[in-house]
Amino acid sequence: MLSGRRLDLLDPTPMDVEVEDIAHGLAFVARWNGQTRGDWPYSVAEHSLLVEDAYRRQGGSDPRWQLAALLHDAPEYVIGDMISPVKSAVGPGYAEMDTRLTAAIHQRFGLPAVLPVAVKKAIKQADKVSAWLEAVQIAGFSQAEADKLFGRPAPDLLQGLDIKLRPPAVVRADFIARHKVLLGLMG
Repeated sequence: MLSGRRLDLLDPTPMDVEVEDIAHGLAFVARWNGQTRGDWPYSVAEHSLLVEDAYRRQGGSDPRWQLAALLHDAPEYVIGDMISPVKSAVGPGYAEMDTRLTAAIHQRFGLPAVLPVAVKKAIKQADKVSAWLEAVQIAGFSQAEADKLFGRPAPDLLQGLDIKLRPPAVVRADFIARHKVLLGLMG
């Protein structure tokens, strides 16, 4: 990692995880395999910021779970973003690696290795809100196509949410800043 840490993907430890590495990696990983409109790729870091915002708008008020929403795709800083059919084709090894990385990341930042089911479900719902917005705003899907794949979000959940395409350095800094705020709120 750029921090100088060495991360064993098969046996990751919380002490080998740094938010700066996560933010940097995610800011350079493109969602939708880069197949989006705009002058900048839509990064996983930007997506993560949007998911955390959507989670709060759904009523997620506990900073711990807001942090979990921000970090929901954090393992992708080292394993990349793959669409679900590719993950399935790779097999159970991918899911196992993702689970181990998630546990190490969560533990590093004071979260349980495995999230409570209700929290995980709420974060997944926020993730679907983000995916729907991404699909219709920057990935070329019609609303009807996005509705079939992700379900149409309630209008109040969409209000004020916008897709942003920004340079990786800006997104990286915003991700780190939001992480710091959430850790401070967890106190």
